[in-house]
Amino acid sequence: MTIEALRALKTCCIGLTSLATAMMMTTMPAQAAGDLLVAPTRVVLDGDRGTEVILNNIGSETATYRISLELRRMTADGRLEEVTEDQANEIEQAAKAMIRYAPRRVTLPPNQPQAIRLGVRAPEGLPDGEYRVHLLFRAIPETRSVTDQTVPDGGFTIALTPIYGVTIPIIVRYGNLQATAAIANGRMEKDADGQSFAFDLSRSGDRSTYGEIRITKPGIDEPVMIARGIAVYPEVTKRTVSLPVPPEIAAQLNGQISVAYYESANDGGALIAKTDMVIR
Repeated sequence: MTIEALRALKTCCIGLTSLATAMMMTTMPAQAAGDLLVAPTRVVLDGDRGTEVILNNIGSETATYRISLELRRMTADGRLEEVTEDQANEIEQAAKAMIRYAPRRVTLPPNQPQAIRLGVRAPEGLPDGEYRVHLLFRAIPETRSVTDQTVPDGGFTIALTPIYGVTIPIIVRYGNLQATAAIANGRMEKDADGQSFAFDLSRSGDRSTYGEIRITKPGIDEPVMIARGIAVYPEVTKRTVSLPVPPEIAAQLNGQISVAYYESANDGGALIAKTDMVIR
């Protein structure tokens, strides 16, 4: 994505905020935390080809960000847990060692985009497979002088400064990798936060799957729900997907439905898996 495209995306995101509906839960092509906008939200590198990630400060003040690599593993419930250096296996260590990126620290004035260059340097004899790290963009809070702070007589103050961060997966694929997926065990669940539609999403093969879930009713082309950015990474063969369901949508899920898993549009939009089920 070019810097010009990111500027257009920023304008589009602001205009679309008030148009979001309960029927569609989407992952935007750019991810924001605090005043930082990052695009794309996922990078797949084949071979030694490099690319760029674009950052944009959409706030009103100059901000500084530190860029680093993290290791994360997917759990059976779809969460990503941080992996320390001591916990990293050979595949994770190789993934972190082969990624090159620059710069590693940026200071951005308001509305100022910045390209982060990404490259791969694979070692000789690297086995075929999928290798993944997560690129972390973390805000560095501005240091405030103690003379700028009001301290009550005979007391002290504690200032809590939130530190925002954004992570995106960087995936390197070597070899002719394949994957298939299957959907099963659809059910409605309820907790203190409300209702959700959950199902098991399984994967087989030697790479991850990624795409969007579309839920439709028989004879109706328009999906009842869409959820984008659904991944199953190689470290798990099955995960639970749980989608919050607004009350006005929950009734539409009763009875027969079709749950389909499609590649993202950028990956071709092909059907990965589809299952018909009855929800009661």
